[in-house]
Amino acid sequence: MKKNIAIFGGDGIGPEITNSCLKVLKAIDFHTNQLNFIQGLIGGAAFEAHGYPLPAESLTMAKSADAILFGAVGDPKYDNLNRDLRPEQAILGLRKELGLYVNLRPAKVFTSLLSASTIKSEVLKNTDILIVRELLEDVYFGEPRGILNQENDIQAVNTMVYHKSTIQCVAKLSFELANARKQKVTSIDKANVLEVSELWRQSVNEIAREFPNIQLNHMYVDNASMQLIKCPSEFDVILCGNLFGDILSDEAAMITGSIGLIPSASLNQQKKGLYEPIHGSAPDIAGKGIANPIATILSAAMMFRYSLADELTAIKIEKSVEKTLEQGFRTEDIFSEGNQLVNCEQMTDQIIVNL
Repeated sequence: MKKNIAIFGGDGIGPEITNSCLKVLKAIDFHTNQLNFIQGLIGGAAFEAHGYPLPAESLTMAKSADAILFGAVGDPKYDNLNRDLRPEQAILGLRKELGLYVNLRPAKVFTSLLSASTIKSEVLKNTDILIVRELLEDVYFGEPRGILNQENDIQAVNTMVYHKSTIQCVAKLSFELANARKQKVTSIDKANVLEVSELWRQSVNEIAREFPNIQLNHMYVDNASMQLIKCPSEFDVILCGNLFGDILSDEAAMITGSIGLIPSASLNQQKKGLYEPIHGSAPDIAGKGIANPIATILSAAMMFRYSLADELTAIKIEKSVEKTLEQGFRTEDIFSEGNQLVNCEQMTDQIIVNL
């Protein structure tokens, strides 16, 4: 039976990079004919067509698919809309409606791109990190929230909330993933000042007892932000709450040389996933053909690994990307003298050649 892949290009460079990835997927599927591709509108593009960033038609498409390939949403021209109409509400809505409770963000430094980072090569060498970020709680969803007009001032309120069951669910996945890697988990919190982090640490410790072979370290988020720069290769799996994971995953992305290289997977309990690059819609370069498609193509590799249970194809995609970079092909965001500058389409075509 064919697997249905829902593709939502979204806004900015989203349609360009998802179309590039679709070319890769079609090249892979040419002989097996196992995938069925369906495309829909989301974010600002959906607002323009339907007056809402996540129309019912797109949500139905996402729910019926076996996996979702997502480009990016957002554009400054929508910033004055009511919050529930802004493009970013589409991704939050999908997370909630599909039960996407955890986000996986690998940050691996390619040997051929060591010089692309602002961090010294000897510090970066052998860096291969997987950030596991909880997605459905924390200050993004906690209540009460809002901006309150008081008699003599204005007050804004957001609430950090976590349930033990949520923490333990994402912690268990982190330990399982670490078991197939370097068997190290670093759990991030701020337990010296936050009661929520006290519960986080206690809950993670309980799950750790089920995995005696895994080395567990706890680290305050401010220290973690420093250690990621000082010695990134010391990390393996980093377990984070929603807020801390949002921040640290972008930091980890930049040490690799470009945010345009980092894929992600958001999974529910059934391993149904939404796969997207983490770089955003970049409206300033939309339509110029210079976007880096690698993060989206590597997101497709994660799709094969986690939702389609096809590790071999995932590895083939990753090795093809790595080989393309070793051959010196570079989009503008990672270009340096001595390399071959290519546009989005040319980078995609070379990856397909190596596939």
